[in-house]
Amino acid sequence: METIVVLVFVFGYLAITLEHSLKIDKLIPALVMMAISWGLISLGLDHFSEWFDSGAHALVDGFADLGHEEKRVLLEETLLHHLGKTAEILVFLLGAMTIVEIIDYFNGFATIKDFVKTRSKRKILWIFSFLAFILSAIIDNLTATIVLISILQKIVKDRDVRLWYAGLIIIAANAGGAWSPIGDVTTTMLWIGNKVSTGHLIGYLFVPSLICMVIPSFIASFLPVFKGELSVTEEEVTEVKSKFSSTMLYLGLGAIIFVPIFKVITHLPPYVGMMLSLGVVAIFAEIYSNTKFSMTEVDSHESDEHADHSPVHHSLSKIELPSILFFLGILLAVAALESLGILFEFASTLEETMPMLGTELHHSGVSDIVVLLLGVASAVIDNVPLVAASLGMFHQPMDDELWHFIAYSAGTGGSMLIIGSAAGVVAMGMEKINFFWYLKKISWLALVGFLAGAFMFMFTRTLF
Repeated sequence: METIVVLVFVFGYLAITLEHSLKIDKLIPALVMMAISWGLISLGLDHFSEWFDSGAHALVDGFADLGHEEKRVLLEETLLHHLGKTAEILVFLLGAMTIVEIIDYFNGFATIKDFVKTRSKRKILWIFSFLAFILSAIIDNLTATIVLISILQKIVKDRDVRLWYAGLIIIAANAGGAWSPIGDVTTTMLWIGNKVSTGHLIGYLFVPSLICMVIPSFIASFLPVFKGELSVTEEEVTEVKSKFSSTMLYLGLGAIIFVPIFKVITHLPPYVGMMLSLGVVAIFAEIYSNTKFSMTEVDSHESDEHADHSPVHHSLSKIELPSILFFLGILLAVAALESLGILFEFASTLEETMPMLGTELHHSGVSDIVVLLLGVASAVIDNVPLVAASLGMFHQPMDDELWHFIAYSAGTGGSMLIIGSAAGVVAMGMEKINFFWYLKKISWLALVGFLAGAFMFMFTRTLF
């Protein structure tokens, strides 16, 4: 039965990887394999010899000798545990996405165009690289990519040149997302899972991530495509609500930055702080839109009319719900493998068979090669299930250097292929970037940056 569950996961994973070839949204195989995996576990519960207790991070003693009802109770408790942990991530993401959409409702990101005052292609490259690096750490790399490419489309009219900028934005956004607890879904997973803390994450990864962004941008700045100047055209923002653009931008970004601070002060899960931040931003959004609105009055005719111009209703309708459902499916599917002890056994095998690299520098018990391979793999397949699997495979304590290296590798390794990260996929859709064009022109830059940052991490971790 365990073999069947693994095969279901493998075929589901393959369908996710081949999303663009199969023309099937990746949320569909994720949800299907999740439901089938848990269904098989429920039907074959009495035939499994091991069970992994996620709370205790250890196999349950004497599981095979337990009665059917005891195993059933353990199954339900385990599923509820994983649903709770997954819901923490999903609610957090929903809040963050809604705040970003509220900012966009007021055209807040148009304020960022004020940073671009030059016509030099090389200077614009550095401006967008640093903007992507910083912005992705605050509003996540996916959203930062969408925002910056949208701005790029308004100021760089030559599509051939714009594709190069988009490629470097992907690298910079993924690098920026790696060192922030709210910058990338995988980093957020590690943070919410109490594997990394905000202070140590920034301390460990800021410099390696910066190197991962700077090296490719530095090399690219000498390429012929970034020589000379381009015509910069600024479009006037004519919407009446644009007078609140700057206010809502700084309020929204400040509210998101406040979330880690709230967690440190209260020791509550991050989604609680995110809901507080969303509530505050929503209050100002409603005031600025000159409307009176109760978020609970969804059945009244007045509320239906209000939904057309309410920034909160509008923003909630714009969030990426397919992404939320994908995370739900993939995280619970990985949890199924974890519960059967499969990931635990796989991790033990890795630790025994893989050569140790740099053991004199660290004591995590896991080879640097394993983590680097995880980064390379994240360019081919989605990094969310890879990190979810690592949470079940490795059981080092909080803020162990292993978790920070995983955060770096999974976050930045995806830049090596256009399909390797959410930022790359969205850029691919917005600019119709060809897979092989990216592979030929950008991938080698991403690889150089990834390796440079990894070596920097191996050096700087000795300082902690």
